[in-house]
Amino acid sequence: MNFNFIASQVLFQIEKSMRKYVIALFFTVLFYGIQHNSKAQDPQFSQFYAAPLFLNPAFAGSTELTRIGANYRNQWPGINANFVTYSAYFDHYFMDYNSGVGLLLLGDRESNAGIALNGVSLQYAYNLRLTQNLAFRAGLEANYTWRSIDYTRLVFGDQLDFTGIVNDQTGEVLSGGNVSYFDMAAGGLLYSDRFWMGFAAHHILQPNQSFLGEDDPLPRKYSVHAGFKIPLPTRTDLRYENGFRERSLTPTVNYKMQGEFQQLDIGMYFTNEPLVLGLSYRGLPIQNVEGVANNESLIFILGYTMNGLNIGYSFDYTLSSLGIGTGGAHEVSISYTFFMGDPRKPPKNVRQIPCPKF
Repeated sequence: MNFNFIASQVLFQIEKSMRKYVIALFFTVLFYGIQHNSKAQDPQFSQFYAAPLFLNPAFAGSTELTRIGANYRNQWPGINANFVTYSAYFDHYFMDYNSGVGLLLLGDRESNAGIALNGVSLQYAYNLRLTQNLAFRAGLEANYTWRSIDYTRLVFGDQLDFTGIVNDQTGEVLSGGNVSYFDMAAGGLLYSDRFWMGFAAHHILQPNQSFLGEDDPLPRKYSVHAGFKIPLPTRTDLRYENGFRERSLTPTVNYKMQGEFQQLDIGMYFTNEPLVLGLSYRGLPIQNVEGVANNESLIFILGYTMNGLNIGYSFDYTLSSLGIGTGGAHEVSISYTFFMGDPRKPPKNVRQIPCPKF
């Protein structure tokens, strides 16, 4: 069974009936989220460009090839309340229909209270060429999430006595330890060969995430990300299979807001293929959290990239009052980009967004 043929026929029917409306639908969904504004915080990745579908659904198919990838993050491993987040994704671009599709799987675990999250997202992005050097991608996402909590890990007041012994029994009535919900997201990317600027809105439907059946809407998350690639001189004898090795400097920025929470990632990547070095700062010092400046971490990134394979490692050095005793955060990413089609008919004029791979 030819996957490309079947999928292309499906996309042909979608494009035939919806091409006129996909951009309008994108803005409708996005502006709905902005106008209906709303405390929980989403998981995050320091290598946010190595988790492209998690960052913005408009990245689905953005390599104009086929891509698979995975991410793993362990935050604060030095304390009991650490967070472990992982994701896996697949996306594919249909050149004839200017369309990308993506599948994203996400898991998140908080060890102290045994709170777990699992989600699956389907994404569609449409690429619109504005000029010879400028393009815009509009993306939509449909998501379904399951959350659970392990009440046996919690300690209530009636379990404590003056001796300091914790009793096994509690009089609290515990029920409803699972919740699931449907959600949507939208995003856009404006880019050329040298720069890009993207924006995304997640949790547009503000689903109720309460375990107890109360009203606890998940706050919407908004993000803006941008950057610019500065090519550096390279030796003409440094070649590899697909051309010259890249040497560049790339400043990047990613701002996100969710409820009362705000955060800014600003950094710089140096690429000398196959090696990539990155340094970024996460925080927003002009914003105080309970009287303390919002300085979170300094992030060191090391990456390897060659012939479609990208492997990255990063370490978050904690700057906040929590201190480095938390263990900071360790993060690993891997992705592979390849052509899935007839090798006798390789794609022409592939144009990728120039953002970092880590």
